[in-house]
Amino acid sequence: MNIIKSFQSVKNIFTGLIIVILCATQMYSQPNSRSSTNPGQMRGKAPEGRFYGKVVDDEGKGVGYATVQLVKSDLTDSNADVAEEMISGQITDDNGDFSLTGIPANGTYTLKISFIGYAEINQSVSFRNSDDNGKAPSTGSARINLDKDLGNIVLTIASSTLSEVTISAERAAFSLAIDKKEYRVDKDVMATGGDAIDALKNIPSLSVDLDGNVSLRNGSPQIFVDGRPTTLTLDQIAADMIETVEVITNPSAKYDAGGGAAGIINIVLKKDRRLGYNGNVRAGTDTRGGLNLGLNLNARGEKTNLFLSSFANQRNSRSNGETFQQNLTGSPLTNSYQVNSGNRNGMFGNVRAGMDWFVDNRNTLTFSGSYTKGKFDPSETLTTTVDSLFTSGTKSSEYKRLSEQDRNFRNIGGSILFKHLFPKDGAEWTADVNFNRVRFSGASDFMSQFEDGKTTMEYQENLGVGQFITIQSDFVNPLSDQTKLEGGVRASFRKNDSDNNNSFFNSVTQEREQVTRLTDAFGYTDNVYAAYGTFSHQLDTWAYQVGLRAESSFYTGTIEETGASFDIDYPLSLFPSAFITKKINDQDNVQLSYTRRINRPNFFQTLPFTDISNPLNPRRGNTELRPEFTNSLEVSYQNILGDNHNFLVSLYYKQASDLITTFLVEEYVPELGTTAIIATYANSNSSQALGTELTLKNSFGKTFELTSNLNLYQSSVDASNVENELVIDQFSWFLKENLTVKLPAGFTFQLSGQYRSKASFTPSDGQERGFGRQSSNSAQGYQLANWYVDAALKKDFMNRNLTVSVNINDIFSSRKSGSFTESNLFIQESFRYRDPQVVRVNVSYKFGKTDFNLFKRKNNKQNSQGSDMM
Repeated sequence: MNIIKSFQSVKNIFTGLIIVILCATQMYSQPNSRSSTNPGQMRGKAPEGRFYGKVVDDEGKGVGYATVQLVKSDLTDSNADVAEEMISGQITDDNGDFSLTGIPANGTYTLKISFIGYAEINQSVSFRNSDDNGKAPSTGSARINLDKDLGNIVLTIASSTLSEVTISAERAAFSLAIDKKEYRVDKDVMATGGDAIDALKNIPSLSVDLDGNVSLRNGSPQIFVDGRPTTLTLDQIAADMIETVEVITNPSAKYDAGGGAAGIINIVLKKDRRLGYNGNVRAGTDTRGGLNLGLNLNARGEKTNLFLSSFANQRNSRSNGETFQQNLTGSPLTNSYQVNSGNRNGMFGNVRAGMDWFVDNRNTLTFSGSYTKGKFDPSETLTTTVDSLFTSGTKSSEYKRLSEQDRNFRNIGGSILFKHLFPKDGAEWTADVNFNRVRFSGASDFMSQFEDGKTTMEYQENLGVGQFITIQSDFVNPLSDQTKLEGGVRASFRKNDSDNNNSFFNSVTQEREQVTRLTDAFGYTDNVYAAYGTFSHQLDTWAYQVGLRAESSFYTGTIEETGASFDIDYPLSLFPSAFITKKINDQDNVQLSYTRRINRPNFFQTLPFTDISNPLNPRRGNTELRPEFTNSLEVSYQNILGDNHNFLVSLYYKQASDLITTFLVEEYVPELGTTAIIATYANSNSSQALGTELTLKNSFGKTFELTSNLNLYQSSVDASNVENELVIDQFSWFLKENLTVKLPAGFTFQLSGQYRSKASFTPSDGQERGFGRQSSNSAQGYQLANWYVDAALKKDFMNRNLTVSVNINDIFSSRKSGSFTESNLFIQESFRYRDPQVVRVNVSYKFGKTDFNLFKRKNNKQNSQGSDMM
């Protein structure tokens, strides 16, 4: 279920509540209003009757919680909003039954029935029989039936509309809206018991590397949770907590303009609002000894909806890799070969809870909070061999570096959301405040052993604290059935502080001594203020949306030891967007869109200190970085080939100025006391990318479902301002296949695979999520090709309430993450493996009960009996 449908579901429930309240108001507060306006009825009360029936789907099954309204229209009034008078209404029972009582018998009415995913029913009804010829009924007439059965009223799947085209009518796997695509993950067997990384791996258009970095069309998108930026990393979000994932390849003006050219991924978490209670519990383990536990719970009464989700994860991860570097400068020339193997063991947990308070039928307050805490103890053995290429022969040396680390993190978040529904259908106003605070601390011990027997000991202590606050308000105002105006304001305040201390063990004094040149403290503030407006117009076969967003950004970085600071300010930047959609027929749709976005330098890209944790690849930020601006143009064509075959193709072009790229320089490094090659960051002149994406979904009967995704991408980076004549052109492609087979006896088998060719540059997301280092574009290299295949099998029991699943990742141990870098300083190739061929087993059980009197019943029982001790 996507966000639009979720809002519609809430609207249907609100509509039902409004109906009940208004009907009660009319029945009890104004009992004589009708007789006072019709003198002919003063001699006696007009007869009243009952309409009843059942709402069913196209298979004859009852549809519960559908909204039923009975209205009376004055056809002489041209203002439909004023002319339509609501007489009665309700929400259907669990089996689809409804009964509307106390209906005046002397009129003709319109029965309206709506439910998400189905076309709305508008049916004329009255108590007169077909041969009454328009005469008002009387109680003595044999032709009057004051207890009228309307029979089974069949709801049909809603036809595709221009504003949102659903790929498949039955719980669509993905859908194409005017400015986004949506994918369901709740039936993905691969993701069961995993985290958001596992959930995103199988989504078309997305690629996830070994470190959990997500790329969308060869770039890294912003990650949102429930429509707002998050400080959580993907491995801190359980896959079983996710309802849907929205992929917004070309975000409109209503979305945050940050994040560069790759768009937005919005993770929508589960929150059920069905009356009563429901939930699920789950547990799992894997062949590495990892464990996972989880719980989702919802309980809704008349005025409140409580939700709770939690999970705990214990992980035992293994990795290994190799790096070969050929140095092209220095005397003598050297070759370096580095082998590393590491373990990353630890555990973390997350609790998320909240409450929806339905103040009245038009106002809702939502309070929610989350707490995440984790601890990891990574260790690594790094062996480096250096060959010195003297003319007289080769001389080699070797040393080993052992590291033991202690990493702790904590994330506290909270939000308050207010939503107001106006009497006009579709009009609403929302306001929310979101707060996140993350704390990261760590300690590392490094021991280096050399061939001559010498041993050195180094120590690092790290502390990082981040705070992120957003304040936002949005409104939606349908000006008519065909036009809509949206707008909003937003302010975000981000603050990060990092404190790193380095020391070594003095073998003479037998004490630790601080290395001041390796000690640093750095902080920054990043404040962004924004306002936007969009206008949408729906025609018969055309629709368009235009928008404009204005943002002011102010970034200040401070070196705490010296008090030196630097600013990156953009007082006013404009970001227009435009979308045009053409519905050719019921099967064919075309979209054209244009947007402008910005990618601001992140914390680590501006950190002015050298990171020498890996002496072979030291890194440093650049305080002189400028934001990069991107213009994106996209054309999408969709064809629905019946109920079982769907085709979507997109052609896109992106042009970026001041692209932030990784760049290698050779210079003296005070922290090392020698000259070294450092990976730093620079703004290249520009970059361009032209690509096409094809997604094909085929269903063969009720047994096989195959989804194919192909992305072809040609990129060009002009970094001649960084290094003379440095221009890189690279063609790359990406293929993903996902096969689901429904087997007898409740079994489901899933097989997925991905191949990614070498890519010209790695993704960069322009944001921090916690304190993990993000990869970035490179002007001097490319990613190596890689591929993998995963498989999963699940079995349902107890009427699908109990599910057991088994999955294995990287069946052929082929998922290798690598890179190649070439400059006039050195040539380097490296690769890594992590956790191949791990088998995971999970068990989940779902439960629930529809209860219209939840909470109310308990109060009544306590009032009447005092306590429940029997």
